[in-house]
Amino acid sequence: MSSTHHVLGIGNAIVDVLAHADDAFIERNDLNKGAMTLIDAETATALYAKMGPAVEISGGSAANTVAGVASLGGRAVFIGKVCDDQLGEVFRHDIRAVGVDFDTRPIAGSPPTARSLILVTPDSHRTMNTMLGACVELGPEDIDPAVVGGAEITYLEGYLWDKPTAKEAFLKAAAIAHDSGRRVSLTLSDPFCVDRHRDSFRTLIAGHIDILFGNEHEVMALYQVDTLEAALDRVRGECAIAAITRSEAGSLVLHDGRTEEVPAEPVAALVDSTGAGDLYAAGFLYGLTAGRAPAECGRLGSIAAAEVIGHIGARPEASLAELVATRA
Repeated sequence: MSSTHHVLGIGNAIVDVLAHADDAFIERNDLNKGAMTLIDAETATALYAKMGPAVEISGGSAANTVAGVASLGGRAVFIGKVCDDQLGEVFRHDIRAVGVDFDTRPIAGSPPTARSLILVTPDSHRTMNTMLGACVELGPEDIDPAVVGGAEITYLEGYLWDKPTAKEAFLKAAAIAHDSGRRVSLTLSDPFCVDRHRDSFRTLIAGHIDILFGNEHEVMALYQVDTLEAALDRVRGECAIAAITRSEAGSLVLHDGRTEEVPAEPVAALVDSTGAGDLYAAGFLYGLTAGRAPAECGRLGSIAAAEVIGHIGARPEASLAELVATRA
């Protein structure tokens, strides 16, 4: 079956505001180190005033993933909601500039485009404080059946699974994709996200998901078990492919009753872990659309993740297609 795009990402359209901070700053401001915390507009304004010099970079988990797919040479498209404000224009420009199609209608006036205030500590962990704004206004009316039906894989961002309208959008997209003979993927996004939505995530995975992404902490939280082995036993029966990342320990790829270990790609220096999981998913999904075996897809994911953690920001700075050509 011919396709218009290799990967469609559906998720939060966010502009990241990144700054360095030490652990004392994290503690002093009572921030949840290493996790994503939702904040309101007033809190965002107050925290931004306390942050050091910052860099604004378009982000959002699924948006980062499709940017990675485009960098690998794939055809990518994104569905996500922004406002017709300055940051909304920044997001639209940035995602199109990297080769991703993006035509979701913006909101007029308010709420404003989402932003995530990200503090990067010396150990390269990132603490994200996110004001969601316009992006959570995504609804089923934003799901274009032609776009979903033309994408080989539809990739859903767990972070977006908060509002009922977003749930409707995900379920509509999943139904269209499967009716069109396509595959559907989900990223669990964050342990705290899993804790908020555990039961509905399990229902979504069991009924609609072909390819699952998560790190070891997220998948253990999903099934409320104390060991990774117990979590793997649970996930095996629920989706065709699962890719479980383990930071410097690499990843585990589950498929066809097998569990394959994929080593992490060596990096010269760990600068910022922001986007590592997003880019791992980009390499993996691109590999699947190129007909690669699941373990080879994991290797592509490791290469893409290694590139993004070597610099500030969650999108690739080097051509991933050229990088893969020299390593894979």
